Amino acid sequence: MIFGEVPVSDAADSILAHSLRAPGIAFKKGRRLSGEDIATLTEAGIDRLIVARLEADEVHEDEAATALAVAIIGDGLTASASFTGRCNLMVGFRGILVAERERIDALNLVDEAVTLATLGPYDLVEPRQMAATIKIIPFAITRHVLDACLAVAGQGKPLLSVAALAPRKVGLLQTLLPGTKESLLDKTRDVANQRLALLDCAPAEELRCRHDEGSVAQALGTLASKGCDIVLMSGASAVIDRRDILPGGLVAAGGRVDHFGMPVDPGNLILLGDLGGHPVVGLPGCARSPKLNGFDWVLQRLVAGLPVTPREVMKMGAGGLLKEIASRPLPRAEAVEEARSLSRAPRIAAVILAAGQSRRMGKANKLLLQVDGKPMVTHVADSLLASQAKPLAVVTGHDYAAVEAALPDGRFILTHNPDFASGLSSSLKRGLGALPEEIDGLLVCLGDMPRVSPATIDRLIAAFDPLEGRAICVPTWQGKRGNPVLFARRFFAEMQEVAGDIGARALIGEHAEAVCEVPMDDDAVLVDVDTPEALAALEA
Repeated sequence: MIFGEVPVSDAADSILAHSLRAPGIAFKKGRRLSGEDIATLTEAGIDRLIVARLEADEVHEDEAATALAVAIIGDGLTASASFTGRCNLMVGFRGILVAERERIDALNLVDEAVTLATLGPYDLVEPRQMAATIKIIPFAITRHVLDACLAVAGQGKPLLSVAALAPRKVGLLQTLLPGTKESLLDKTRDVANQRLALLDCAPAEELRCRHDEGSVAQALGTLASKGCDIVLMSGASAVIDRRDILPGGLVAAGGRVDHFGMPVDPGNLILLGDLGGHPVVGLPGCARSPKLNGFDWVLQRLVAGLPVTPREVMKMGAGGLLKEIASRPLPRAEAVEEARSLSRAPRIAAVILAAGQSRRMGKANKLLLQVDGKPMVTHVADSLLASQAKPLAVVTGHDYAAVEAALPDGRFILTHNPDFASGLSSSLKRGLGALPEEIDGLLVCLGDMPRVSPATIDRLIAAFDPLEGRAICVPTWQGKRGNPVLFARRFFAEMQEVAGDIGARALIGEHAEAVCEVPMDDDAVLVDVDTPEALAALEA
């Protein structure tokens, strides 16, 4: 292509490189200049222009874009008219975008003058949505470059297409252990049905059974006999191995396990298998949430009739970190769940409850008693300061001036509870109210547990992940639960409703499905110093 400045008298049939405005003239860049245009420009006193002139082996940008579009598109896509070297590829029906990623890269690597940008491979797309755009960068490309691009586009199946969603009959098997709440299973069913509705499928055919291989095998056989195209399995306990209960039940039913695990988070613990030629999916725990996770990617492909092979699953890692996705076409009825446990570190605050009267200790305020040369409450404060928890608050009440004096200066948000005699719950509410709204979780610490270490606190924070079902993190020692306890923000409203001296302990029992027990290396999480005998034992 010849490009540069020329006299207006020599510019006929060339392409204007830059938009031009003058009295009575408004020519856009890319305009092919006619003889009449040259006369108008000459009359306006314009004597030179920057133009482009195509050579014999070159193809105009619009012609090239149109040719590429025809070669690229498959089922479910149409091409717009090309203009200024751009041709948009539009979706014709709901489905999953099938994009040959390696060939898209190969086409874009042919020459800098030709670009193809697409939505993500396997994205859920809607009618009239733009799926891709072709842009020829200069006013023309050589025939050689166009032919090379067409050769890439013509290798095998269409480079871009849409796989239509097809209504599938889906079975949902849920297992129960003693203590499993029916409300949890109801939630799992409801969220699954929301996903299916989004994919134009009817609600799932649901069965519930005991969490053992024989019961799972029998239930799978029942669902298969009902003609289910896809079977989903949700266990009362997450699958952690190919030999676990759900995969064992699948094999016992005459099926097979094809793959376990995927490089997508949330969604790592997914199981893929087959029963009688129909796909079976063992759900990861995150499938109980409506937020985007790896299960969505698998389910969407299956409903569109696309294969989900182990190799394809294992290639999902790039872009597979799905935490904190701001917007996707998924149901959001429960998306307020604070799954901000996230691609960033969660913001975990801590509060020390230090308002009590310590009546069981006698006349002394237990929080001010010396342990290894410093007040008991100071040990707790120092451990929090050395941990990842931020910001930090202390609720005082009884003997508040002395307790505040035992704390490091300026390192804590201090709040006084004048109603401390009413019980622990009033102090918890005060502490929660003193902390900023944007925190993701709250670590509730007792002021009489001087042996709890920064490592213990950080281990609780590391375990915290509401999206994976770890919204209440409780430390344990040899199977016994202790303190401090970490609560996700979704429980803050309920914390404001508790009363008496039980604090937030009731929430642990009421939300068993959200509890994660975190084993510790010592018994410090069980050691609270309430009595002179407990203090003597601690010193011993």
